[in-house]
Amino acid sequence: MNFKEELEKKTGKVEEILAAYLPEPEGYQSKVLEAMAYAVSAGGKRLRPLMMAESAALFVEAEEVWRTDGTVVPEPATVRALPMFMAAIEFIHTYSLIHDDLPALDNDDYRRGRKTTHVVYGEDIAVIAGDGLLNYAYETASRAFRKAVTLEDYERTECALNILVQKAGVCGMVGGQCADLLAERPETEVTEEMLLYIHKNKTAALIQAAMMIGAVLAGADEKAVEQIGRCAENIGVAFQIQDDILDVTSSLEVLGKPTGSDEKNHKLTYVTMHGLEESKRQVKALSGEAVGILKAFPHRNTFLETLVEQLIYREK
Repeated sequence: MNFKEELEKKTGKVEEILAAYLPEPEGYQSKVLEAMAYAVSAGGKRLRPLMMAESAALFVEAEEVWRTDGTVVPEPATVRALPMFMAAIEFIHTYSLIHDDLPALDNDDYRRGRKTTHVVYGEDIAVIAGDGLLNYAYETASRAFRKAVTLEDYERTECALNILVQKAGVCGMVGGQCADLLAERPETEVTEEMLLYIHKNKTAALIQAAMMIGAVLAGADEKAVEQIGRCAENIGVAFQIQDDILDVTSSLEVLGKPTGSDEKNHKLTYVTMHGLEESKRQVKALSGEAVGILKAFPHRNTFLETLVEQLIYREK
């Protein structure tokens, strides 16, 4: 397997799915639709949709997962609902980035090498573009019920939708964002428990949603979905710790953004709490356990294993 070529091919398919589900800018609401499309088309690794599809491939044949033309209906039929959920989770991720970049939060003018949504369209349109993507994500995911054939299909689709809304909500990503904002206030005493809560929710929750939904739609049983959830949590926490490590060890040229910002902003991270070596050890332990869980499933997915390792041990 040529991982790089395979990654490019599958990322291209994700881009096609996103383009297919984005509404055309028209009518009195055209400006907000244009801003939504602008934010989604900014690029990125498309990791969450990719991980959703590849997690499904642990339980059904990979060629069925990536067959988006609907010519074959595999067992279970809910595999055909993957594109709706893949688009939905990327829309949710993008809305969170639009809001993160706003002056009230991170106040960033550039993302992925181009101007952020609020710089191009104004803060007012950017706010409702984020709102629009969040709502449109659920509208898109709800179309998955059309693919259900049996009662079991309906139950799987309902389970997948519940995972999506919970992991994106106040007990997931939104809750993690809230805790992260509070942690930056001088009066807040940040404990290790709070820091792990932030990592598990702000970063890991949507990765969990992606991988668990992929497993559910592919017909995985409850125990397998639980294992996937634990694997994804490890990936998300390791990803965030690695991010903290890179902020200390990398450079602007490699990372593509200023380093040392955590120290400058007096932000408590896993590295400042435990030191560089212990942080590296923890990343290794978490990623090792995550890949070990993936290797234990009947369908071995070496592409997903490599994707996880490259995600965690990235240099930028």
